[in-house]
Amino acid sequence: MIRENIPLAPLTTLGIGGAAKQFARFETVRELEALLASDEKILILGGGSNVVIRDAGWDGLVIQPACTSVTRIGLFDDHAIVSAFAGVVWDELVAQMIGEGLAGLECLSGIPGLVGATPMQNVGAYGQEVADTIEFVRAYDRERGEVVKISAADCGFAYRTSRFKASARWIVLEVRFKLPRQPHSMPIKYAELATALGIAPGGTAPLERVRDTVITLRRSKGMVVDVNDPESRSAGSFFTNPIVDAATAAEVERRAGSKPPQWPQPDGSIKLAAAWLIERAGFAKGYTHDHSAGRVGISHKHALALVNRGDASAAELLALADTIITRVQERLGVILVPEPVIV
Repeated sequence: MIRENIPLAPLTTLGIGGAAKQFARFETVRELEALLASDEKILILGGGSNVVIRDAGWDGLVIQPACTSVTRIGLFDDHAIVSAFAGVVWDELVAQMIGEGLAGLECLSGIPGLVGATPMQNVGAYGQEVADTIEFVRAYDRERGEVVKISAADCGFAYRTSRFKASARWIVLEVRFKLPRQPHSMPIKYAELATALGIAPGGTAPLERVRDTVITLRRSKGMVVDVNDPESRSAGSFFTNPIVDAATAAEVERRAGSKPPQWPQPDGSIKLAAAWLIERAGFAKGYTHDHSAGRVGISHKHALALVNRGDASAAELLALADTIITRVQERLGVILVPEPVIV
């Protein structure tokens, strides 16, 4: 059923944005095809956790997946094959898989949003990415007008992106995962998490313990959606960690007067910590933007999270983002790129 003039702000973790001219949910491919036949502009909305809706809203039809099936397709000696449809709440899937003794998603605990969005930006945290366990994605191809199966190798997965992110051609319907059957986690790559678990990097820990520790770490940074935590009224990390060449990394160190946290990449490039760059450019945690009457600012818990402190507009939030981008570029010579989709 298509509804008219539906506010979109309540459907996002930021709580910002205008209304949709029309709004509908779908469960089946037939329902999706009927909606796509509309003469209106189409926007696919997931869980609203990685998106900024502008104040004008969407002058067309917003479609949201409502298919929530999770099925264990196959159970083998050392792994299981699991199907999750696009409308499944991501963290509920993670909790279910851990409860069934399936590894590979434990470091992705506490991330808001729906399953259908996870391959789009190759969701990752604490050294894991969904690309590590995805076998294939089933999607609706709007150009061909049919459902297609896209193998992980053809998804174009890279740091926080995929072939789906930059194109409206595909609508993710189902994600198929291959998950190891084991009571312990995959090797913990991320030093902060390893320290919190009391293990060396590369070690493992019980799945439930890893999940609990990850959620605790995320909550300390305001990265777990909680109606009682105003610091969680954000889109998560607003900027991706920039990947630069060695010369740029050295120039950042020269300008900053100290070496930034960095992670060498297989191709010789270097990933820098965007939060560190933001703070070095003069934006402390808790910063409030001068032109927002206190309505938007940087989280007190994490420099990467831009928060809505109450009745903020998208224009105010994006003005803060532009201010941060400009100052980081001027002072440190690096251009930050927003992570959320800006509608």
